[in-house]
Amino acid sequence: MEFIIFLSKLDKDILELLTKANYIVEENKVECQLNKKIKGLHNFEENKIIICTENAKRKTNYKTIKQQPRKDNFKTERAIRKALRHEATHAIQKCNNNKTVGDIEKLESKLHPSKRNALKFSISNFSGTYAKEVEAYVLEDKPKKVKNLIKKYCL
Repeated sequence: MEFIIFLSKLDKDILELLTKANYIVEENKVECQLNKKIKGLHNFEENKIIICTENAKRKTNYKTIKQQPRKDNFKTERAIRKALRHEATHAIQKCNNNKTVGDIEKLESKLHPSKRNALKFSISNFSGTYAKEVEAYVLEDKPKKVKNLIKKYCL
């Protein structure tokens, strides 16, 4: 799985915890090809997370090492890390009887304005509720919190 090279130590810990919680994490499946705008998705029925590495690379103008030094691909790294954390948040919600774990009003105030369009996209194209998506978009920037919540709710 190529996406692993983009993960930090903390994100690799999140991936390992997801596996311990009986989640399957896959990459670049047909769902990614059907919707080129997505960087990841969570399949509730199958306890599966799919990371769309090729979509993330395309959206962030990823350059191969021959074209440009790897350090210049920080946007791709950030996109893939956030995708994993976002989908991991949905796994946490599933472990919590399909409910959010945080106070949505507080989380909503922490939602960066730039994520509002992404939130609208997620709600209109996928089965997530407004509250679950708000929580996922806020927590994708908080890897330590995601790691701790997986331990608390899924293990």
